[in-house]
Amino acid sequence: MNKIALLTDSCADISPDLIEKYDIYVVPLKVRFGEEEYLDGLTITPKEVYERQKTEIPKTSLPDGKWIEDTFDKIKNNGYEKVIAVHLSGGISGTFNLVRLMAAEYDGLQITVFDSVSGSIGIGLTILQLAKYIEKGYSYEKLLEITPKLIENTKVFFCIDTLEFLQKGGRIGKISAMAGTLLQIKPILTFADDGQLTSAEKARGRKLALEKMVQKIEKLYSGNGAYNIAVANGDCIEEMNHLKDRILQVLPNPQLIFESEIDCTLASYVGPHLLGIAFQILPE
Repeated sequence: MNKIALLTDSCADISPDLIEKYDIYVVPLKVRFGEEEYLDGLTITPKEVYERQKTEIPKTSLPDGKWIEDTFDKIKNNGYEKVIAVHLSGGISGTFNLVRLMAAEYDGLQITVFDSVSGSIGIGLTILQLAKYIEKGYSYEKLLEITPKLIENTKVFFCIDTLEFLQKGGRIGKISAMAGTLLQIKPILTFADDGQLTSAEKARGRKLALEKMVQKIEKLYSGNGAYNIAVANGDCIEEMNHLKDRILQVLPNPQLIFESEIDCTLASYVGPHLLGIAFQILPE
């Protein structure tokens, strides 16, 4: 059977051990502070982003085209013939479109590129589930059929401390502004159908916001079929563990569950203390 490779970007928030286990290929986005440019997850860490955000507003940019081409070369040289790529939502980044255009011009590999219409663990769940399918021996044609269904069946919610960083970075998009600092209003964000970040709800206080995210996930599940769960944190691992315990009380039998630290790109958008949860209903 033809060897099938998986390609994504640094915003998928897949841990290094899982990247190694499934031989997943990752192209890094870039983060810039002033004249200094860094590779997401390689030459800068989220904690460094949070520290520098106190005095500087970071900017993010697309992966380097040469890096993408070199990654295609590496995949081919490693004996793969076909590639499925899943990338950060086209509603907030041009990464998907850049990879798609470069893939169309590349000889020697059959590459199909998908817009995740999501970010962080939303991308990660899709890539990891595809890796499971490849382990089971699914054909490339079957994977091309099932990937859009996985993407459609994946929902992500993020609780953030403040909209300050989204506003300063010009990423506010469809998110409704809300005055909440004094009232401890915590925004809950998700991805709209067009891939932009949008408001899902707001809650007074962090504890209630986390409970509302769990309730939203619970409502997505009809009670039938297999599902995956992921949780992520931005320098608040204890709260993430509590969120994971809470969702497993409600939905105790996921096929796959993974936890992650959010990437430098998302950290640049939203600032510290993000908590994220993703839910994916398997199409079969």
